[in-house]
Amino acid sequence: MLPYFTDYFGNPSSLNHAYGWEAEAGIDQARKILAGAINADPVELIFTSGATEANNLAIKGIAESYMADGKHIITVQTEHSAVLAPCRYLETLGFEVTYLAVGADGLIDFAKLVQAIRPDTILVSVMAANNEIGVLQPIQAIGKLCHQHQIIFHTDAAQALGKIPLDVQAMNIDLLSMTAHKLYGPKGIGALYVRRRDPRVQLAPQIHGGEQERGLRSGTLNTPQIVGFGEAVRLALEGMTERAVSLKSLRDRLWGHLATLPGVHLNGDLEQRLANNLNISIEGVNGAALLANLQSEVALSAGSACSSASLAPSHVIKALGRSDALAQATLRFGLGHETSAEEIDRVGDRVLQAVRSHRLLKP
Repeated sequence: MLPYFTDYFGNPSSLNHAYGWEAEAGIDQARKILAGAINADPVELIFTSGATEANNLAIKGIAESYMADGKHIITVQTEHSAVLAPCRYLETLGFEVTYLAVGADGLIDFAKLVQAIRPDTILVSVMAANNEIGVLQPIQAIGKLCHQHQIIFHTDAAQALGKIPLDVQAMNIDLLSMTAHKLYGPKGIGALYVRRRDPRVQLAPQIHGGEQERGLRSGTLNTPQIVGFGEAVRLALEGMTERAVSLKSLRDRLWGHLATLPGVHLNGDLEQRLANNLNISIEGVNGAALLANLQSEVALSAGSACSSASLAPSHVIKALGRSDALAQATLRFGLGHETSAEEIDRVGDRVLQAVRSHRLLKP
């Protein structure tokens, strides 16, 4: 990224001089890398400020473009707030939204999705990998179903990119949101894949101005961030399969430690989940106090980073059928590519110690 802050500082939209050409070349290279990662055409990628903006552009953009065909949208109760909030907003404008429930394993009931489809359904939005419990939904089957009914299918793949294989063609995905900072890239940059053929997706822009990004997202492109996004994806794709096997082994090792606790509950299916995610709820502890005890040594959270300041229990954990008390006594562990077995053992021992101490102190 560094040269694009200083040496190649041109505006990529300024194509009358070499400075603009240099910046444009960097963006084109990143666009090709991202497109290759999901089996898309580079021109189908629209750069945004992150997955939140990409989700908003996808959901509101489809609603505005297809409202003459219908005003019904289907999504899932465990979606990220960047999907749920736009859907709630659209409800204030007269749209109807069906929020599918999930089972205790965090997975949707496919039959319920089939039943929810109506003649006026214009969009189905289901995230590929959950940001809190890491559960992987059956994206390929959902995409096939949507195309059979001529419904646009959107997936929030912010957590999935660089961790599991993604193929917008094989999975029948029409819109796919992604972001850089979930795979060690810079914060504040993301992208939205918008299908151009079979079917050609019509999207109403939500930011108007200079007509950049095919007129779907106006504004001067953030060249250094985009270059960094491309490089992060390139690195993430190298050895992705092997890294997933290693992370799953470490994740299962951590679960082996924590499963020895009486009253511990695994949140989400153990197999249909990201290799680097472990989410548990623990009976008989004060979640906030437990987190405070651990956070000086371990970087972990109770839910998503976006809602870490909230005292309300996670809507994702509640959707699994957990009580408020269990939902508020939840720990989310995210393993990284440098996490070692020694660190796993140390964290496992530290959590066991903290939980036992809290249970002894609890009146």
